[in-house]
Amino acid sequence: MTALALARSWRPKTFSQLVGQDHVVKALTHALDQGRLHHAWLFTGTRGVGKTTIARIMAKALNCTGEDGKGRMTSEPCGKCPACLEIDAGRFVDYVEMDAASNRGVDDIAALLEKAAYAPSNARYKVYMIDEVHMLTNHAFNAMLKTLEEPPEHVKFILATTDPQKIPVTILSRCLQFNLKQMPVPLIVEHLEKVLAAENVEYETNALRVLAKAAQGSMRDALSLTDQAIAYAAGKISEEAVRGMLGTLDDAYLIRILDSLMTKDGATLLAISNEMGERSMSFSLALADLSSLIQKIAAAQIVPESVLEDWPEAGEIRRLAGLISKEEAQLFYQISITSRPDLSLAPDEQTGFAMTLLRMLAFRPSQGGEAIKTSGVRSPLAPPSAPQTSNSRPVVASAPVGSSTKAAIPVAPATTKPVTATLTTPNVVSADRPDWHALMRQLPVRGMVQQLAFQTELQEWVDAASEVRATIVTPMPQLASEASVARLADALTAYFGKTVKVVIEKGEVEGKTVAKVDAQIHQEKRQNAEQMIAQDPFIQQLEKEFGAKVIGGSVKPL
Repeated sequence: MTALALARSWRPKTFSQLVGQDHVVKALTHALDQGRLHHAWLFTGTRGVGKTTIARIMAKALNCTGEDGKGRMTSEPCGKCPACLEIDAGRFVDYVEMDAASNRGVDDIAALLEKAAYAPSNARYKVYMIDEVHMLTNHAFNAMLKTLEEPPEHVKFILATTDPQKIPVTILSRCLQFNLKQMPVPLIVEHLEKVLAAENVEYETNALRVLAKAAQGSMRDALSLTDQAIAYAAGKISEEAVRGMLGTLDDAYLIRILDSLMTKDGATLLAISNEMGERSMSFSLALADLSSLIQKIAAAQIVPESVLEDWPEAGEIRRLAGLISKEEAQLFYQISITSRPDLSLAPDEQTGFAMTLLRMLAFRPSQGGEAIKTSGVRSPLAPPSAPQTSNSRPVVASAPVGSSTKAAIPVAPATTKPVTATLTTPNVVSADRPDWHALMRQLPVRGMVQQLAFQTELQEWVDAASEVRATIVTPMPQLASEASVARLADALTAYFGKTVKVVIEKGEVEGKTVAKVDAQIHQEKRQNAEQMIAQDPFIQQLEKEFGAKVIGGSVKPL
């Protein structure tokens, strides 16, 4: 004999066995226990969350007679009386399930309502369950209005739909409406663990997480996918087998994609796309998984406690949250979600997916003189260009004119004095010490690590045979977390090709950090611009004839 599917054999028989719908169970059990029953209920929610299951349990609760045949209506059906057994078997005469998708006309509803006038044959109540009720025609809805509002005492209506917006308000106002929730992933995983343990099937927890995520909130879909996974794996349900069955990516692929984006390694991005094509993975699901991971990263940047410890990728999410800037996370997320519809327009899905990754790479803001890698060889870091200023820069001064008229006066271009900074490219470890200012500008670090690098000054550089010891001082020790210091040391090690140990000391810097040099350059450029404005003949004429005044701090070099 063929075994029943898990979704059928594990269908809940009582309210206590229902999963994830506590708000509905609480209301219905209280109503049954207190005898305060409405005549019509409407259950709404996505597929596979328990609408039909609750209707059957309600029918048993209304008609249960107990094992001795003398029981009353109860919120805990016995499951052993004739009414309970026949409802579970689908042959109870006074419980009618009607599919409104195939019986949607006014004649079908009229025939149903005509039978409702007669008393139940062997039960307390006749229970009519109309599934997908939104499929009924307008005439059918109108035909059932009066009966639904004032049905016979022995009749109860249970309506179910996945699209309540299509139901007329005249129907909604005659029913008690319960909105069933989608099943969260942890709850699905917990239920699948119980089911597989009872079925004596070995499994990996991460495999169940993948199945739960693919179910998209439906417990029935989760059980159906689990049935498929049992047959596919032919033994233990492993994460690799489930991903192979679903054609989804594992987190390692997604992490590689984001790491390649941050290092601007286009060759690796194309290689990942080719690997996915060879494994016949779903590129649409890949973009969905990528956008989901980026959302978690963006959330971790704003709310670090949003990363749950039971996530397998929790450590990588925290690492990437510090590596990727908030602006880049938002950009990658937007490109990933807007590119999914474009996959159908591409020559093939792989081409569309590859172009999506290249689009992320092309639109990612260039920082610190980075160059895109076009081969497997690491491209050399370009030396930072010296700050440049144009010989003629337009400057706008806002000046109040006279006592009754105020206007912004466009000023003729003024010549600003160029400010330059001489930087040395630290391509090798010198006998003394490298140019720390230039070195910090060139390291491929972002976020908190970059802020730490810009707020440090090199005190001591000891180049031993086995490693280099760099002692640096920072006036902002709050930036020098253990993780930031370790990542700064890793970046220096990768740059010099030799182990670099970084030692942080607290104190005031004597020389100039990158942040101080940038601030000094900006201050000098602003002072030069203000000086040029003050010496401009046209400005002097406006001040003399109209009493104009240049507002302090309003002059900015462009």
